[in-house]
Amino acid sequence: MVQATVLIDGNNFYASCEQSLDPSLIGRPVVVLSNNDGCIVARSAEARALGIAMGTPYFKARQELKQQNVVVRSSNYALYADMSQRMMCLLEAHCEELEVYSIDEAFGRISRPGDGDLQGWARQLRATVRQHLGLPIAIGVGASKSQAKLANRLAKQVPAHAGLFDLGCCNDPDSWLETIAIEDVWGIGRKLACWCRLRGVSNARLLRDMPSGELRAKCGVVGLRLQRELRGQACLPLDLAPAAKQETCVSRSFSRPITSLDELRQAVATYVVRAAEKLRKQRQRTAALTVYTRTSPFAPGFYSQTASCRLDLPSNDTTELLAATLPLVDRIFRPHRQLAKAGVLMQHLQGSETLQGHLMVPTSEEEHQRRHDLMQTIDQLNRRYGRGTVQWAACGLHPSWMMRRERMGRTATTRLSDVPLVHA
Repeated sequence: MVQATVLIDGNNFYASCEQSLDPSLIGRPVVVLSNNDGCIVARSAEARALGIAMGTPYFKARQELKQQNVVVRSSNYALYADMSQRMMCLLEAHCEELEVYSIDEAFGRISRPGDGDLQGWARQLRATVRQHLGLPIAIGVGASKSQAKLANRLAKQVPAHAGLFDLGCCNDPDSWLETIAIEDVWGIGRKLACWCRLRGVSNARLLRDMPSGELRAKCGVVGLRLQRELRGQACLPLDLAPAAKQETCVSRSFSRPITSLDELRQAVATYVVRAAEKLRKQRQRTAALTVYTRTSPFAPGFYSQTASCRLDLPSNDTTELLAATLPLVDRIFRPHRQLAKAGVLMQHLQGSETLQGHLMVPTSEEEHQRRHDLMQTIDQLNRRYGRGTVQWAACGLHPSWMMRRERMGRTATTRLSDVPLVHA
């Protein structure tokens, strides 16, 4: 039985999540802003139709957005992550194999029926996701990952395709490949696209049919693999079990410049707490960590500094990580510097299933289990009642430097207080 590769992704995912939880936004132009309400990072289809550009700084577009009655939302990452997890669970139930590629994209494998037509399956999947989550998705079908990527692009760009396109069953695939510019081919960067255009290769079909030797001389086996993928040979397998993370980073820009040591310590402590939660969720421990801070690169007198340390015993215990990190803050802080950003980086990660002991750091199994149970209890309380329900005093109470999010929508899928009430 012939198998097909599909690429399924959410259309305008961040904006669609906002519309899903607030039906009054459906049909209205919506944009979502980056951290600190900086730039536009997501647009609904209605906002795209108005010509609003991606990456536009909000302070520049504020007046125009107001005149055009565009709804502006701050980034709500808790909502987007939860909706992504729900969407992937639905997709997994409808695909034989699934690789989660990003927060709103997944590659899947499915066997074609006797007539080879997957239109019915794709329409049913789109309807199911829309019914259960209120999210629109686009589905591209091909013989390989690269073909599925191109088909997905065609599914979204051509309104007549209604969010579905099967490159393996269309009458004239070459004519469709010619409509895709070389810059829009998955795996082609800016420099390689320029190199291709200098040789007359301006679209996906010409890249597929160009001499393999010339492409190999430029890109090696990676270029050949891409070309074979465009020809329908599946060279990139699905990554069903992603490799364990090598590093975990938590960093944020401040809503205003920080100039005091106490505020920098609070910020770093907040990021360490979040990084420790991530490590426990990933079932990993860190053996080394780095903290850093910097001023704005656009201000005169740029300053940037880092400090690192190694742990005698790898850990994901928040208390132990705070004890190791906070002394490093004194080493990176400089008075009278207007710090704009800080972060923590957890390095040399290892699985939490085993723990290599240290001769000079004796620990009992009972103490280790007690600390483990404490961290699990805190994580459960924060998941159930909202992040920050149980917090460390080192993080401060309602600090004024926290990331600016003045236009937050509801997070009704993960926060009880945001669940709408219906009075009947």
